[in-house]
Amino acid sequence: MTTRRAPRLDKKQVVDAALRLLNEVGLEGLSLRVIAKDLQVQAPALYWHFQGKQELLDEMATEMYRRMVAGLQIAPDTGWRERLTAGSRGLRAALLGYRDGAKVFSGTRFTGTEHAVQMEANLGALVEAGFTLPQAVRAASTTYFFTLGFVTEEQGVEPLPGDRREGYDVDERAARMDGFPLSAAAGADLFRNFDEGFEEGLALVIAGIEARYRTP
Repeated sequence: MTTRRAPRLDKKQVVDAALRLLNEVGLEGLSLRVIAKDLQVQAPALYWHFQGKQELLDEMATEMYRRMVAGLQIAPDTGWRERLTAGSRGLRAALLGYRDGAKVFSGTRFTGTEHAVQMEANLGALVEAGFTLPQAVRAASTTYFFTLGFVTEEQGVEPLPGDRREGYDVDERAARMDGFPLSAAAGADLFRNFDEGFEEGLALVIAGIEARYRTP
């Protein structure tokens, strides 16, 4: 009797499965063993591609970025403000598509050079507008860090859009903090209306960059 072997896996199959499972089990529940079970292979089969979870996370973040830029249309002559704004909006939308998406992105490194295309264009637009290269780097990285941090906190409340974690009831929070009226009232801005909060925060970051670095 001939023993059937499982189809040979490639790296993309593993990453696609990992991103799909991320929405089901979250980052803490995701492991090579869980992915192997889903793919109906033994865990050692995955070690041909990834030595450990961090290598997997690096590739997952890279694939998330690939998918993001595939749907991100920014004209070559777009100004630096609009370019940083569009990139930040696109990054947030991409991260919100995955449970713990921001956590996956944090602390990872891209495994290819695809990100350099957009990075070069962003830095080029800033330098052309009169920024020095160090200023351009700081401006681009600050908007990136703001977006990543904002989505990390947003997903702490809503792991997926509309999926609100227990303990983040704004009215209950306000009742508990009735002795601190300003802090109690702040809950509505902190834990609701994330779209509005992101847009306002991003506008503040862009305005701050312009105020500090733009040549008169």
